[in-house]
Amino acid sequence: MKPKQQNGKRIKIVLAACLTVSLGLLAFNHYKPGSDADSNKYIKVEGQQEAELTAPPFVPKPVGDRAATKLVVHMEIKEQEGEMADGVKYTYWTFGGSVPGSFIRTRVGDEVEFHLENHPDNKLSHNIDLHAVTGQGGGAASSLVAPGHEKVFNFKCLNPGLYVYHCATAPVGMHIANGMYGLILVEPEGGLPAVDKEYYVMQGDFYTSGKNGEPGLQQFDMDKAVKEQPDYVVFNGKTGALVGDKALTAKVGETVRIFMGNGGPNLVSSFHVIGEIFDKVYIEGGDMINKNVQTTLVPAGGAAIVEFKCEVPATLVLVDHSIFRAFNKGALGMLKVEGPEDKTIYSGTTQEGIYLAEGGGIQSMPVGKKEVKSTKPKTVAEQIKSGKDVYGKSCFACHQSEGQGIPTVFPPLAKSDFLNGNTTKAIHAVVNGLSGNVTVNGTKYNNVMPAQNLSDEEIANVLTYVYSSWGNNKTNVTASQVKGQRNQIGH
Repeated sequence: MKPKQQNGKRIKIVLAACLTVSLGLLAFNHYKPGSDADSNKYIKVEGQQEAELTAPPFVPKPVGDRAATKLVVHMEIKEQEGEMADGVKYTYWTFGGSVPGSFIRTRVGDEVEFHLENHPDNKLSHNIDLHAVTGQGGGAASSLVAPGHEKVFNFKCLNPGLYVYHCATAPVGMHIANGMYGLILVEPEGGLPAVDKEYYVMQGDFYTSGKNGEPGLQQFDMDKAVKEQPDYVVFNGKTGALVGDKALTAKVGETVRIFMGNGGPNLVSSFHVIGEIFDKVYIEGGDMINKNVQTTLVPAGGAAIVEFKCEVPATLVLVDHSIFRAFNKGALGMLKVEGPEDKTIYSGTTQEGIYLAEGGGIQSMPVGKKEVKSTKPKTVAEQIKSGKDVYGKSCFACHQSEGQGIPTVFPPLAKSDFLNGNTTKAIHAVVNGLSGNVTVNGTKYNNVMPAQNLSDEEIANVLTYVYSSWGNNKTNVTASQVKGQRNQIGH
């Protein structure tokens, strides 16, 4: 080859190489981050800000289209006594003073400076494992902190999604079972699509030395935990955390997004909202979206994002559809939707009749041997508080949250002439069940109410609660009255 030709070839090779480098730099400078973790580590941050943290069921405001930033998180660990159920106390170990812990909201590319602070009044050391962290122990290896001390570590948010965080101090299961879990959201660039309402709900299973409902300060029971036999399965740390005046709210036409997590430590959740269908489910909190879903599985130590539009007014019921957990162990909440009806979507009852293919015998709840406990008599206020808890577990599905009943199906308890006219009949109905025609407030009903497997005290409390609510006559029912009625009817 001639020298001139060789020089020309060399020049072309050098020019091609320069062009390749230039195009590569141009592509890097105009890079738009997505969900690729390897690329997201190069996202540059702008400025610094303090993270907004919220207690459940609320979440911080969306990140929107803000740039990646240095986000400073201050999380304080608190060991504190709280109420598991009416009259049942428990010493929770918490992140931020709530169960689940404070909600953390970030975006892809954020550099998080995490301050874990262990309150000086605490008795134990703790740490934190965030499933959103790429690094040793998800941060646990860098964050073990004694009471009265603080640990600081940093991490980069690489993958968008909804992630669980929890304590990982030995024995890990015990720390989680005492309430040490929460959620951290890493939004994609540009944020999640806007919705009208967002809520934070997290399921957990608790193991107590006493049985479900046994009053007093309960201790953690390691034997039950190892056998995976929880006494309580609850949303947001306690029974009744999302019912009554603490229910979630929305209006007809609004789209609701629920960030649903499962702290475990053991049970998988079958999350379902009675009366709604999930328009979208971000499966396990990741990128993949499933549509038109009735029930979604949320693994222990996992999460999901569900969205649905509220089409008609209703009290929607949030449950773990492993259904005895909902109605007997506490995994139950409410979302009250208000607004105009749409009969084309839901008509209500259009026809009423009697169907007695197997006879009209009264159904009864299974009755086991009741353990007799000697307890100090409750005040009326204490009865009302206890009765509200019993009502939430045993009555509200039929008679509804405000005692309004279900038209033509289940009679109202609010301003009920049936109840206010004769206390003995009311006690009899709960103890022995009720079937056939009954007239309440001038309307006839024909249905079956099973006898309730409740103690004399529980029946007295729930009736006192009902009589004290919704315009009724404030009758105080006692356990001795119930016992007398039970003896008359041979129970």
